[in-house]
Amino acid sequence: MTVDASPPLGASTPGPSLVVPSGAGSVEAAERSVGFSGWRILAVAVATAILTGPGQTIGVSVFIDPMVVTLGVSRSAVSGAYLIGTLIGASTMPFFGRFVDRRGVRVAQTLVGLAFAVALVNMAGVRNLVWLAIGFAGIRMLGQGALSMIPTVAVALWFDRRRGVAMGILATVAGAGIVTVPLVLDAVISATSWRTAWLLAAGFVVCTVVPLGWFTMIDRPSEVGQRADGTGSIGRFRWLTPPALAVSRPARSYTRAQALRTAQFWILATVSTVTGMLITGLNFHQIDLLGEAGLSSGQAAAMFLPQIVGSSATGIAVGYLIDRVGVRFVPALAMSFLIAVQVLGAAMQPGPVVLVYAVALGATGGAVRAALSTMLPGYFGTDFIGSIQGVMTVTGVAGSAVGPVTLAVVEGWLGSYRAANLALLVLPLVALALTLTNRPLPTPPDESGPG
Repeated sequence: MTVDASPPLGASTPGPSLVVPSGAGSVEAAERSVGFSGWRILAVAVATAILTGPGQTIGVSVFIDPMVVTLGVSRSAVSGAYLIGTLIGASTMPFFGRFVDRRGVRVAQTLVGLAFAVALVNMAGVRNLVWLAIGFAGIRMLGQGALSMIPTVAVALWFDRRRGVAMGILATVAGAGIVTVPLVLDAVISATSWRTAWLLAAGFVVCTVVPLGWFTMIDRPSEVGQRADGTGSIGRFRWLTPPALAVSRPARSYTRAQALRTAQFWILATVSTVTGMLITGLNFHQIDLLGEAGLSSGQAAAMFLPQIVGSSATGIAVGYLIDRVGVRFVPALAMSFLIAVQVLGAAMQPGPVVLVYAVALGATGGAVRAALSTMLPGYFGTDFIGSIQGVMTVTGVAGSAVGPVTLAVVEGWLGSYRAANLALLVLPLVALALTLTNRPLPTPPDESGPG
């Protein structure tokens, strides 16, 4: 059995606990007395994921124009600072993943939440371009990166047979909630100023993310005498529980080093990178892209709504499907959606085509989020899931960082977004080919040392 040199998950600071004797009967008794805590952890995870909004691209976007005016810099300079900050933030994800494995989700969310609030306060004081790049690195590292990873790890530890549905709920509800963040921030900026909006966002994070982490997060079911998925609660949620495991669980968890030596990890990393790159690029340039096809700016902006519908419906459906059929071909399905998006983007025109394009774009994101968040713990186990998730996060964030620039450069070379979409079609085609080579993983060799 692989031994981690670090302390047991969450051992440094005990969270909410329930002392019960060992055995199946005692587990059922514990759940009858307090109820299965996994659904509460899922709710906390959703709330935490939504509150990463000020560090996400969609939240930062409402600050760009007023910051450009106040700081007296160009949009291209701000975009460059954002790219640098995002890449710096992405490079730290393996460290944060290992930190989550060592200290547990409770301590990690509390400390990362505090640090994220400090980073938001720093954004309120930005005075020049260098300071701005440092500020972007902070909020992207802590908000879009570390704080987004923690809810996924928490849900992975609390659900097993129902992990697909739980991850689908997390991705879907959190994604829909994050969409409201720029609306709130924009209203605050209009009523006060962009500096005040950053400060209020920091205060809100301190008052929500930090207490949610410290007082409600529980590192593992065993800490309160429960089991993943629950036992006594299965009857009430029988429709959520598949009759047999659709995903074969590894007999022993992979360490991070072992996972990185598998072809399966890099297949998933390719899917993550290509999806982050193309979806972010298309969303970043959506107004311009759809304007080229004849839509007004208002009509183009309205296409974010069907994206939410596509993402929500697909996230839940894919999660439910994963629990019953398995995950092997889900990445291929997601890449098929992305191929359709690229083709529709090349044939864009007002009417049904643009509506199908928007739904397919949302469906791609929903399918990939549900698949990756379920496949990583399903393939590699949960003992080192934070470390493995941290490396996977690097690939997605790096892809999202270069996506807008790549699409803009290719569009400049070829003269239109239609041609650029066709040229970039090669990326999801290659990713699709790789996903079709995916095979089940063997049990990893027993190696000593940390993950």
